[in-house]
Amino acid sequence: ILTRSWLRIFNALSVRDRILVSVFSLIAAVALIFWVGALYIASTKAVPKAGGEYTEGIAAQPRYVNPILSQTSEADADLVQLMYSGLFGYNKEGKIEKRLLQDYAVGDDGKTYTLTLRQGAKWHDGEEVTADDVLFTINAIQDPAYKSPLRANWLSVEASAVDRYTIVFTLKKPYFGFLENLTVGILPKHIWENIPADKFLLADYNLAPIGSGPYRFRDSERDSSGNILSFEMRAFSDYFEGAPYINKVTFNFYPDEASLLEAYNRKEVMGMRSVMPGSIATVNERKSSRIHEIAIPRIFSVFLNPTKSEALAYDEVREALTRATDRDAIIRGVLLEKAAPAYSALLPFMAGYADNLEYPTYDVARANALLDEKGWKRGDDGMRSKGAVPLQIDMVVPDWPELSQTAEILRTQWEQIGVRLNVEMLGASELQQSAIRPREYQALLFGQAAMLESDPYSFWHSSQKQDPGLNLAMMDNKDVDDILLSLREELDPEKRREKYREFQEVLLKENPAIFLYSPTYLYVVNSRIKGIEVDRAAAPMQRLSTIKDWYINTKRVKK
Repeated sequence: ILTRSWLRIFNALSVRDRILVSVFSLIAAVALIFWVGALYIASTKAVPKAGGEYTEGIAAQPRYVNPILSQTSEADADLVQLMYSGLFGYNKEGKIEKRLLQDYAVGDDGKTYTLTLRQGAKWHDGEEVTADDVLFTINAIQDPAYKSPLRANWLSVEASAVDRYTIVFTLKKPYFGFLENLTVGILPKHIWENIPADKFLLADYNLAPIGSGPYRFRDSERDSSGNILSFEMRAFSDYFEGAPYINKVTFNFYPDEASLLEAYNRKEVMGMRSVMPGSIATVNERKSSRIHEIAIPRIFSVFLNPTKSEALAYDEVREALTRATDRDAIIRGVLLEKAAPAYSALLPFMAGYADNLEYPTYDVARANALLDEKGWKRGDDGMRSKGAVPLQIDMVVPDWPELSQTAEILRTQWEQIGVRLNVEMLGASELQQSAIRPREYQALLFGQAAMLESDPYSFWHSSQKQDPGLNLAMMDNKDVDDILLSLREELDPEKRREKYREFQEVLLKENPAIFLYSPTYLYVVNSRIKGIEVDRAAAPMQRLSTIKDWYINTKRVKK
């Protein structure tokens, strides 16, 4: 009846009035919808919702998706991050946190670690994770027959299982970085115990893994040559920290970065493991691209070997070289601003970096004055010498475009102070065999990766001068040796910070290397993927350390 009455009134109106009433009614309806929607938005919030799938591309091939073998392969390391869990893992800030652990305690002597596992953590086949699995994993790492790259980290550690959920590690000496070693993924004993060590590398489980991580293996696809084209994983509903939001994750594998970029632009993949700065423009052609910039403790430097160059044995030469190096010019010209300058073996975002030391600045005039004062005379060609010693340096460089460009910039910069730089480019295999391992170089342009809380021992202690040590600068300094040994055994963070400072002071004085830059890690992901909050990591695979919290879909709930 009411509706018919309104219709009679409406029909009685003039055409002009009908239009006005209709317009105002429409405005009122829109306003009502707007305010109801605004009230809904104001009283609710968007939260992640399970669902969706993500595909990432990587220019590499998986071979050993096995946590005690994966350290030499980018593809293996990434997949292990998804399908295995360690006693500890990494959060979005790159700091370690408990994963398979319920609790742990460190003895007063700093050498005994008692760890209690979570109860109820499951393997992907439904079996429970126990202390026996942890013990089996560590024993396999320590056994040379298993050929684990991690073996050196565990040679001075004894492990024993006290009960089903408790394991004890005993170290010969305290070591502040031991908890980092416990981030290694744990293997299921019941899967691997019947596979002989000499068959370990050949086991099918290396490419069809059973782990306890947030994603479980579903399937893989190969081409006619046996190359793996894709690796499909599904969310593990019984994951001990809760099932991931994204239901399906697939990794596609490509022969090189060019092929990967083409696949990305064809929308074959939603993300790429990494890109070089020169590819950013191509990536941005796809409007949905988002480039996550992650700080990683990797430093490129020119390591100086005074045992092979008489000129480099002079302190003033090494100091002049570091002052004549315009790091910002290299970062602009080669890395398109996607790097940070490096002045030491530690970076500002790493634990122990001493921010109140006087680091060298680019100062060609000061570098020239220093060489003049010490008797390095310029010849007719502008190059310097001191007596019969020419200021000439032969530098070995990996045959990578970015490092080749860096070497050419250094050649030009150092010419300004009368240094002749000869550059020799070597492929990866020849570089290792003929230069790095025998230490046959005067100078070496190379990159080294550390941890966010670095243990510089392997890179700078005199015992590491010869292969397989990583002391590429042939540093041989008793003060540094003493500092690094005491640093390793110091468990107090504040006292450790002072040790780091002392170490950096010696580096500034001795200039055993010309520290250049730390490239920013560029991780490309479709903007639909939310929850990626990692801004620093010790290594690229740790970008995936919080993948459980990534999401695509959302729903609204009351605040």
